[in-house]
Amino acid sequence: MTSLLTRPDHARTEAARPRPLVLIATLGGALAALGPLVVLLAVGVIGWFASDAGVHGAPRDGMRVGALAWLAGHGSGVTVMGARITIVPLGVTAVAAWSMWRLGHRVGDAVSGHGPDADRISDGERDFTVPTAVALFFAAYAVVAVVVATLAAGSTADPSLPRVLGWTVLLTAFVAAPAIAIGSGRAAIWAAFLPASVRAGAAVAGSVLVRLLAVSAVVFLVSFAASFGEAATMSSRLHLSPSEAGLYALVNAAYVPNAVLFAGSWLLGPGFAVGGATVVSPGAVVLGPLPVVPLFAALPAVGTPPGWAGALMVLAPLVAAVSAYRVLRGRLLTWDRIALAGCGGGLAAGVGFALLASLSGGAAGPGRMRFVGPFTRDVLLHSVTACGIGALLGASALAWFAWRAARSAAPEGGPGPDAAPED
Repeated sequence: MTSLLTRPDHARTEAARPRPLVLIATLGGALAALGPLVVLLAVGVIGWFASDAGVHGAPRDGMRVGALAWLAGHGSGVTVMGARITIVPLGVTAVAAWSMWRLGHRVGDAVSGHGPDADRISDGERDFTVPTAVALFFAAYAVVAVVVATLAAGSTADPSLPRVLGWTVLLTAFVAAPAIAIGSGRAAIWAAFLPASVRAGAAVAGSVLVRLLAVSAVVFLVSFAASFGEAATMSSRLHLSPSEAGLYALVNAAYVPNAVLFAGSWLLGPGFAVGGATVVSPGAVVLGPLPVVPLFAALPAVGTPPGWAGALMVLAPLVAAVSAYRVLRGRLLTWDRIALAGCGGGLAAGVGFALLASLSGGAAGPGRMRFVGPFTRDVLLHSVTACGIGALLGASALAWFAWRAARSAAPEGGPGPDAAPED
């Protein structure tokens, strides 16, 4: 009988060895930084050649411009003809964040076999897999940033290394770390320890923020499309060649996310400034001389806007109400927890939008253009109020239906709708 037994295949039964965490996390951080950087370096070289057919300077000059664009997307700021420009091209930042997310998720998936499993984590065993991977990811990304900033430091652009490292910390904390946690499966394990109302509130916050940004983008695009002729006229004044016009369009596209956040601040009421002693809001528009930038064509006319412009302020709370209702519908929560999750999620979304708006402004030139951007404190107050009240109203409507259903389903003399569910 023993001759009929097959010998076990140790190669297949042996557990797969986890990949080296240090190597994977470090390589992931370096690649996340190098991906967008290489693309911008290539664009810089193409722009150098297309602008003057390579007559002036050398290819390294185009590469330096691409490196400065990458650094500017990380908050470095640049000096152009003696004027300090600190407004961050959030389009470049978004590309860097996308690269971080993709590589961070892959790093998390690759190191998921390290550390204790879900059962041991549930039993209270400490797990340092994600913190270690995040630290190594950040270290590799920061090394690339330091090298690039050091090589570009000799130019007249004068990038700021401390600002680059500060933005790298922010991107790592809010993009790379969640991506690694999700990719490794640790995020799902940790979320299981949170109350259901907290998880629902987080889902509401994400939905409200994403939809508010989407509505802001629609408002900006509609305004820009209505003024496209004026934007084309602005570009024609510069007398650019077709290749130069294409590069100039890319530069403007890098600031489209900033314009979307400006539009969101306008929707919320406080509006934004385009230079000193200016304001663009649903109640009033005060402007001065502006540089020739096609994106500025989307600005409304000077004076008192029409009445329908103020009516658009209802969009923010309406978006929050619809988002909260859709997210919380179907969740097994009592009516009071539904209301709590909706209100808390709306408040968190308002804070998140205000934080993004605070990153979208800065100096756009000398003199009166030293401040361009939303009024952050007012935006925080209005966004928290609009999103919090809107989400609370949407959740309250759903909570009312849940309360009515619980009341009608409760047996006569049994526990009321306010009774806590059994675990």
